[in-house]
Amino acid sequence: MSLLPLRRLGQTDLEVSCLGLGTVKIGRNQGVKYPSGFQLPDDQNVRSILDICREAGMNLIDTAPAYGHSEERLGKLLKGRDQWKICTKVGEEFEDGESHFDFSAAHTRFSVERSLRRLNTDYLDIVLVHSNGNDSEIIEQSDCFATLEKLREEGYIRAFGMSTKTLEGGLLALERADMVMVTYNPKVPDEKLVIDTALQQNKGVLIKKALNSGHLTNAKIDVSPVRASMDFIYAHPGVGSIIIGSITPAHLRQNIAHAIAATAAY
Repeated sequence: MSLLPLRRLGQTDLEVSCLGLGTVKIGRNQGVKYPSGFQLPDDQNVRSILDICREAGMNLIDTAPAYGHSEERLGKLLKGRDQWKICTKVGEEFEDGESHFDFSAAHTRFSVERSLRRLNTDYLDIVLVHSNGNDSEIIEQSDCFATLEKLREEGYIRAFGMSTKTLEGGLLALERADMVMVTYNPKVPDEKLVIDTALQQNKGVLIKKALNSGHLTNAKIDVSPVRASMDFIYAHPGVGSIIIGSITPAHLRQNIAHAIAATAAY
């Protein structure tokens, strides 16, 4: 059985699978932008998903405080901490059906400490700033990045970056952070300059919304939309890993197969 290849994230010592598991769907089904609604999977189903990931060589798990109960569930269900690279976030909170944001030093440290408890671990591999869209303001006017730098020095996190929403913010984040998470797919190629720059600077890149939150379509009838998107994304040598959420074993296995086939070409 072929396994998902590993890729190093920039200058860090983190080697992550080219496909990572997004976990918003195991913790939250309110205020999400998928084509159809869904029920949160039970613990047995989540264990099955994690088992499929592990068997395929997937080692990257992406979560966030804003993903409802995702962190707590992963803390209970993840086995073999050293087998996983855990990425979580700071900045966004989701309560009573709405998001609110806090990028202060105090809240950033509180959020990381809370994530450590929830995830039942004494370190986090990656912490990303969950942007509210004002990327540059967060980087230049808040204490969020400085606090994450201190937490990295203190050993609580191994690397940090930002899940950006603007081209300017992505480029600015690369000046200080270890990596960025950007939107990139055939329909939304605007962040290519950020990935180009990250490659030049040897910084890590994670891809979100590779499938356009389930809305991706493909004009090429001989290739599935998922495969076409992965071919497009993996063609860029600056890409480290694509984060895709799945709570359906069949879909997860299909995504893994497409990722293995797509990366084999590069």
